[in-house]
Amino acid sequence: MGTIPGRPTRRSVLKGSMAAAGGALAMPWIVPASALGRQEGVRAASERITMGVIGFGPRCTYVMKAMLPLDDMQCVTVCDVQKSRREAGKKVVDEHYGNADCTTTAEFRELFDRPDLDALLIATGDRWHAPASMMAARAGKDVYSEKPCGLTIELCQQVDETFRETGRVFQAGTQRRSVANFQKAVELARAGKLGTIKTLYASVYRPTLDNAWLPGQPTPPEDECDWDRWLGPAPWRPYNQDYVQGRWRGYWDFDSGARLLDWAAHTLDLCQQAKGADDTMPVEYEPAENRITCRYEDGVEIVLDFLDDPFGDRKGWINELGTCPVRFVGDEGWVETGDNGGIVVEPASLRSEVEDFSSNPQVGLDVGAHAKDWFEAIRTRGTTAANSSIMRHSHIACHAAALSWVLGRTLRIDPDREEFLDDPEANGLRSRAAREPYAT
Repeated sequence: MGTIPGRPTRRSVLKGSMAAAGGALAMPWIVPASALGRQEGVRAASERITMGVIGFGPRCTYVMKAMLPLDDMQCVTVCDVQKSRREAGKKVVDEHYGNADCTTTAEFRELFDRPDLDALLIATGDRWHAPASMMAARAGKDVYSEKPCGLTIELCQQVDETFRETGRVFQAGTQRRSVANFQKAVELARAGKLGTIKTLYASVYRPTLDNAWLPGQPTPPEDECDWDRWLGPAPWRPYNQDYVQGRWRGYWDFDSGARLLDWAAHTLDLCQQAKGADDTMPVEYEPAENRITCRYEDGVEIVLDFLDDPFGDRKGWINELGTCPVRFVGDEGWVETGDNGGIVVEPASLRSEVEDFSSNPQVGLDVGAHAKDWFEAIRTRGTTAANSSIMRHSHIACHAAALSWVLGRTLRIDPDREEFLDDPEANGLRSRAAREPYAT
């Protein structure tokens, strides 16, 4: 495979530097293949996609360990505002490659300015996903963004518009779009094997809403943790180490959709795909004690059942199928699947068409195929399984469901204008003010 269209390779940059330097540096170099990372059956380093990481934590560790073995790419730098995390990221990368070449920085803008970087994995907290993705695209970088990809409806719209305008490649970290058991369930629904689809079920965490501040603690030195940059566009509040160690979910300032998008970004998204509704969304969102019902214009429903009381008479099925289960129900049958890879289907005549993937524990958490899909799209300048338009529609539906729960009332939305009908308060919550100087 050749080089990435429109991007300078490290080899071309090196040649330009050598010619400019003259003298001994202008002499031909004979570089061992091993120095270029070339092994039998492995791409030369000059042909690989060079990638940087913004935000390194537990989720990023999981994603990176799936990406590093792929010969399409080479990770060359890790950025995090916490010294301990950027050093942990460097350790993971260096141990994989068997060298000490991975660089680190606390300033993500340095990555945007590097001509040798083709792509960025953005795995910060929710508040930074959209701003960092858009800045990266404007700097000419392709992006894999962990979900939720935007803290608000407006930011999801802006991310999609930015990637359309710049022509960069975007992949949302909703990896179940590339996982075999989930895609088989989607295929059965889309192919009419279940009859006419009536109801789609998605498991979600029970939403939470908390904006009480944790007690203030002494702010650490900037080199240890740049607290101002960690907050970024979120409102200022005193430092507390629990925030930076991961206890930020559920706080309105930091979390997308009152925590609902943590799973709905996966499960509602799969329901959208199963219905063939990637270019639209449900028009009505009705909250109840243990669920939120989302209705399309044609009457088909997505039922978001809260994790602690899932699906009424199907209670307990999460333990059977693993995390992030979905259920697609038609008038002639149904199919269920989850992260353990198993598929349950009725009628019995369909069972010969499905494969049990449960021999691979937590198969739904495998991001390898999703990463390969992203890298291939970067090479071909094609689209991805979870591109910015798909993300926009499913994420806005998630946000609308979350806002119906926050406000405690049924909301209706115009799926074309992406505005709530006759509800100024709900429309006011489609966006949030960003703290200066971090507004994009």
